[in-house]
Formats: sequence, structure tokens, C-alpha cells
Amino acid sequence: MKAVIPAAGLGTRFLPSTKAQPKEMLPVYDKPTIQYVIEESVNSGVDDILIVTGKGKRSIEDHFDRSFELEHHLRTKGKEDFLKEIEYISELADIHFIRQKKQKGLGDAIYCAKKHVGNDPFVVMLGDTITKDTVPCTKQLIDSYEKFGKSVIALEKVPDEKVERYGIIGGEEIEDSIYKIDKLVEKPPLSVAPSNLAIMGRYVLTPDIFDHIENIEPGYGGEIQLTDALSKLDEIYGQIFRGESFDIGNRIDWLKTSLKFALEDEEARDVILEFIHGDLI
Repeated sequence: MKAVIPAAGLGTRFLPSTKAQPKEMLPVYDKPTIQYVIEESVNSGVDDILIVTGKGKRSIEDHFDRSFELEHHLRTKGKEDFLKEIEYISELADIHFIRQKKQKGLGDAIYCAKKHVGNDPFVVMLGDTITKDTVPCTKQLIDSYEKFGKSVIALEKVPDEKVERYGIIGGEEIEDSIYKIDKLVEKPPLSVAPSNLAIMGRYVLTPDIFDHIENIEPGYGGEIQLTDALSKLDEIYGQIFRGESFDIGNRIDWLKTSLKFALEDEEARDVILEFIHGDLI
């Protein structure tokens, strides 16, 4: 199975930070956001990854490429720990890149992967959500796909005030935390939302999704919406995944996530807490 990571967005909610820097490369504590996503893919057993980029995203390619001058410098200076870290990054997975030529929405970005994916099921992982669990979210979805043989998407219950930020599903719970979906709506007002179960940026999709993307009309925001294409599938399941998700699609949630990850680092925790309770307040 292959993974597709759409990373072509302009990152306007992070301006001016993203004027020349891809939002996917913004660090969450000590690693770029997209590295967490790729590590989840690899830990789920998927190490053939296509990243769909756009103009100004070259630093993503550079991050996962070899850096011979830097490696030589670290080696000659005896900085073995740093050397191991950057060698690990370049050896994480087989990573390929393709550009989305025009900003036409998430559905169109995924359609760019059609030739790479072929006729096999594939994973889609959005870069503005990080997930954590002993069993990665993507692996949980792969296990459900193997059980049902149909597309499966990750779900999470969200509070009412956040419903209109997400794609929302309606459906029947057929097993604990597993739903057979009969409705998908992109960012609905709370008054018409079929539930509070939000699509959380992880998918295992069957290749027939490409036919539906090709044939749908632009939807919410005038873009080709993946949610609209998903609603055309004959059968689709949703799974409330075990673990935590961290939405980093805006500055405040990104900052909260970075702070939480820093507090989980034994070397940083005491220093951060001392700063918060002493110097900061």
C-alpha cells in the first residue's frame, strides 16, 4: 500500500510565517510537521509515499534528501547524535514528489496521485493533523480496511462549536466505534450537520475514488472537495480512532501542540514549566 500526503496549500492562516516557508515545514517542538506524518505512515507499515506539493515547497524535498556537506561537517566535528538524526530523516521512506499545478482543492490534489497509486488501495494523510497512539491511527484504518474491503476514514467527536470547521458524517454504528456512512457534508453549519463526527485527516481509499473525483463539480469554496467524491462511493466506513489528534491548522492550535510535545520531553519539561510559572506569568 502507498501513501499520499497533500502538501500544496498556501498556508494563509499562518501568514506571514508561510510567505516563503511551507506550513508543512513549520516545527512542532523539534520536528517539522510533515515529519510526524511520514513517521506515522512508516510506523503503519507504509513506506512508499507520494507528497503532492506546489510552488514554493522545495524545502520539503530538501528536508528528506541527503545533505552531504552537513553530514561531513557533523562527522568531522564528532557530533554523532546530530549526524544520526539527519541520516535517519533521509532514510525514513521512499518519498516521491509531484506538483499540483493549480490550487483546485483537496480532491484535485489527491487526483494528482492517480498514476503513482494505480489500481490499489492507498492511504491519504493530511499534514495539518498529527495523531498519537501506541497503534498509529493509519494502522488502525488499514486493519479496518482489511476487515471490510472498503474505504475507511478516521473520525473524531468534536464539540458543537467546531463542527463547521470539518467534514461531518452521518451513518449507523455497526460495531463499537465503526460506522457505515450514508452522508458526508463539508463544513456544515451546526443546525444542519448530521452528527458531531468529524473527518480527521486520515483515510484508506479504494482506487475508484479517482473516477468520482474526476466527475464531481466544484463544491464548497469553489474547489474540488474530497468529501463530495467520498459521498459517491458505493460503500464507505468511518472509524473513531483510538488515541489523540492534534489539529495544527491554525496558529493557536499549532502553538498548543508544540507546547504539549515539549512538555513530554524529559529534558525540556522542567525548564518549560519553570518558565511558564515563573518568568512568563
